[in-house]
Amino acid sequence: MPVKRRSRFGDFLAIVLLLAVVTGLGWHWWHKKSSRKQYRVQSDPVATQVASPVPAKLKPIVIAPQIPADFPRPVRDAFEAQVALARRAISPGSLDAAIGSQTRAAIAAFQRSQKISESGILDMNTRALLTLDAPLLSTYTVTTNDLARLQPIGKTWLAKSQQTALDFETILELVAEHAHAHPLLIEKLNPEIDWSNVVAGTVLKIPGVDYPEPADKAALVVIHLSQKYLEAFDQNTNLLLHCPCSIAAKVEKRPVGELHVAVIAPNPNYTFDPELFPESGETQKLILPPGPNNPVGVAWIGLDRPGYGMHGTPAPEQVGRTESHGCFRLANWDAEYLLGLVTIGMPVEVVP
Repeated sequence: MPVKRRSRFGDFLAIVLLLAVVTGLGWHWWHKKSSRKQYRVQSDPVATQVASPVPAKLKPIVIAPQIPADFPRPVRDAFEAQVALARRAISPGSLDAAIGSQTRAAIAAFQRSQKISESGILDMNTRALLTLDAPLLSTYTVTTNDLARLQPIGKTWLAKSQQTALDFETILELVAEHAHAHPLLIEKLNPEIDWSNVVAGTVLKIPGVDYPEPADKAALVVIHLSQKYLEAFDQNTNLLLHCPCSIAAKVEKRPVGELHVAVIAPNPNYTFDPELFPESGETQKLILPPGPNNPVGVAWIGLDRPGYGMHGTPAPEQVGRTESHGCFRLANWDAEYLLGLVTIGMPVEVVP
């Protein structure tokens, strides 16, 4: 009997040891697999960022077919609201089909102009007044002239000064600026397009935004520093333009009070002064040619304070999100529109 009992105990111990070994091997296999999976998840976004500055796959924006007979009608969503606002020269910044701070500021400007509760929210009362008068989208056909304009932009101030123009670098940049839109929005509206190989005759879907023909010149421009937007009014205080703007990074370079328009220059060149950009390493003044990628974009409105003005920018998506050396920076389409509104001597009020 004692021998038999020891045998059964030995069998039991062997089974326990076997289970422990199997469990240990299983845990080791699971842990190794889990570690590999975690590493892949962490490393994929980095690889995507290195390969391309934009997401590899963009979720397309699908717009239901629209016919002119369906309009006018109230807006239904953020994208329709942005287009309807832009058609009134109330700019929500680069159109991106999302309700962000600049779109909320544009909605608030529209609400003020309609003398309704100013919330910055696309509520039912605002939707009823903010109507679309035509289909949301338009088309843009790429031309040989468009393609001929494209050229790389030099990386240094000296290289830029030696170019014949500071024009668009890509067809996507050109079309996005024409449509007052973020390049990602244009890509989402045209998911089938290979942007590295766009040929003349290519038809693209774009937001249908054209600013209205001004009924009158502006009598006053007001720049709100804390909220980073600019507004132009006629002599009867009707709103002619609302748009985001960038302001000076340093508080001491933000002029507060009344200034006046002193210079109006469409499609200007730009004088680079190394004293203003000591980090550049350049030692001589340089003249940069005109173009949308010129540091002041396609329009310069000089003020009666030396070195200050309202102007365009080569990076419209960054307007209101980055800061300048002192001037008031606008998207090129807003700077160009403002150029047609202002007159020499017109007051520009800068408020905190």
